[in-house]
Amino acid sequence: MPELPDVDVYVAALHARVLRATLEQVRLKSPFLLRTVAPSVTAAHGKRVTGVRRLGKRVVIALEGDLFLAIHLMIAGRLHWKPKGTKLAGKLALAAFDFTTGTLTLTEAGTKKRASLHVVHGENELAALSRGGIEPLDATLDEFRATLTRENRTLKRALTDPAIFSGIGNAYSDEILHAAKLSPTQLTRNLDDGELARLCYATRVTLIAWRDRLAAEAGENFPERVTAFRPGMAVHGRHRQPCPVCGAPVQRIVYAANESNYCARCQTGGKLLADRALSRLLGKDWPRTLEELEGRSPTFPSLPTPRSPA
Repeated sequence: MPELPDVDVYVAALHARVLRATLEQVRLKSPFLLRTVAPSVTAAHGKRVTGVRRLGKRVVIALEGDLFLAIHLMIAGRLHWKPKGTKLAGKLALAAFDFTTGTLTLTEAGTKKRASLHVVHGENELAALSRGGIEPLDATLDEFRATLTRENRTLKRALTDPAIFSGIGNAYSDEILHAAKLSPTQLTRNLDDGELARLCYATRVTLIAWRDRLAAEAGENFPERVTAFRPGMAVHGRHRQPCPVCGAPVQRIVYAANESNYCARCQTGGKLLADRALSRLLGKDWPRTLEELEGRSPTFPSLPTPRSPA
């Protein structure tokens, strides 16, 4: 799922291409994409673009007349910049937004179509789409601490909850926690002042670094290689590969449709976090530490690799 760094890069690329251009029409190939009835999507036709911004993980295109198009890409949605009037072809195409400067197309891979388009009027209706999380790049340390500790949850769940932090998902939460040297299962109210400050700093530095890196990779081009798995990530998507800091194999726990990738040596003091399904399957044979995992005998059951979520 595109997260804060990816969406910010999309926003910057669109800003350069559509600001002050006119939206001539919106072509919907899939009627299920549109999640609002009023205003009608046709109310946006012929309107000039007054701004482009991010709202959580949404790309928001502001139009004259106080109209907003809010696009949520969900897991597999992607945006593409094409020559004006490009046809909507193929099973992945969902919509096209024809501007006087070119055409923005929206595609979504997979059979589950979760991407959405909301057409709303006024800032209040737009704000209603927000889950209420604070912007992590704007928060002071005190604001970060107060928000994080409002409920006692695991760090992984807290960082990825849009009601707590805006724009952070599965991929960058893994990277943030690795940079902060904190366990994904550590509880928010168990952090001391030093750990809280470290997490706040790691959140800001990680998101900015990846936003800048992705912007540099795209250059003047529209960002087309948006993915949750990128070369250069420390732990996310790198199960069993060496940690770039200490060389220990990256570990993974899978739960529901999500997963956490972490370095046991850097983040958990060498302790292996229990994957519910595997730890129940292996019982007493489940290794408790990285040393036990690395030093298991040839007869120790090999650990199956959980299937990554789509």
